Amino acid sequence: MDSAESLSVLNRPYEMKEVSDACKKARKKLGFVPTMGALHQGHISLIEKAVERADVTVASIFVNPTQFGPGEDFDRYERDYEGDIKKLEHCGVDYLFYPDVSDIYPGGFETTISVGNLGNCLCGPFRPGHFDGVATVVLKLFNVVRPDFAVFGRKDYQQLKIIQKMVRDFDMDIEIVEMPIMREPDGLAMSSRNAYLSAEQRIRAAAINKALREVGEKFKSGCDDCKILLSEANRVLRMAQINDIDYIEIRDPETLELRHRAVKGDLVALAVRVGDTRLIDNTVL
Repeated sequence: MDSAESLSVLNRPYEMKEVSDACKKARKKLGFVPTMGALHQGHISLIEKAVERADVTVASIFVNPTQFGPGEDFDRYERDYEGDIKKLEHCGVDYLFYPDVSDIYPGGFETTISVGNLGNCLCGPFRPGHFDGVATVVLKLFNVVRPDFAVFGRKDYQQLKIIQKMVRDFDMDIEIVEMPIMREPDGLAMSSRNAYLSAEQRIRAAAINKALREVGEKFKSGCDDCKILLSEANRVLRMAQINDIDYIEIRDPETLELRHRAVKGDLVALAVRVGDTRLIDNTVL
């Protein structure tokens, strides 16, 4: 165990479990925010919510190799341990769980989660195995940290729904707290991957949120035909020379079933590539 002023850094699962056991015995509410590091204001909003609600707050940093596919950005994913430590201290986090890959996936590890239908749409076909990897590592982290609640953002909406369903399906006594998307002044959803964008790409990326807003405005004007609504989003993206589009879809916000006629509360989600950088965003009608 290392100590960074008021923040204690735990590297081994048994250390984390000792802290969790002590919290249970003292009847202290333990809040948890799992991250892959490279913390930005979006992460900070989740952490601040956890600190506000919990007696003891734990954040984790673990760049999970099993949720990256071949040719994805595992090796170049931004890592800023010292900067992250300072941000966690500033937020008042009590513990950072910072395990090594061998602590999470020791030799002989074989059992994984299969997430089912929620993982077969939206990002699923474009990132085979991704959500199985996410669910597996989150389950591992939940079992080590043993929080009373965990905080997740709505930017990774499909991930949020998968984790909520996993918690229900496995009768886990953990509350999942949702937080809204944090955005840059021009509307771009905050993401660690935004750092990959060149100055010119960053300007064009502002069209992603603009495209979602156009769908919302068209829906408010009385149009519920999903083809027409999504054609507006496509038009905005093409104008910004964002032509590499994985999907733009309107789906049921809970089941993620595809809609043909939109209703209030539906999810509008997209994934595009700006240069080599894959970005996702969503809104609710």
